[in-house]
Amino acid sequence: MAAISREEVAHLARLSRLAVTEEELDRFAGQLDVILQSVARVGEVAADDIPPTSHSVPLTNVYRDDVPVPCLTQEEALSGAPDAFEGRFRVPRILDEED
Repeated sequence: MAAISREEVAHLARLSRLAVTEEELDRFAGQLDVILQSVARVGEVAADDIPPTSHSVPLTNVYRDDVPVPCLTQEEALSGAPDAFEGRFRVPRILDEED
């Protein structure tokens, strides 16, 4: 794989809206080249008899029964609220309503 050029790094920086210095272009080109070589190396190791996976270990969803449990009453939940109105938390308005 060919090394990534300074011009390609500059193009990526422009697309990402990143301001980079001349020194950073050189440094990033070297770093990106190492990353691309590593990815290419992984592609060489992949064997046809190994199925593609999204995780290195199998994932299992664990479900439990939905069992109702006692919870706070409305009064208990609102007891620590700084302000309540008609059984609800009252909070400061953040949006203006249009008429």
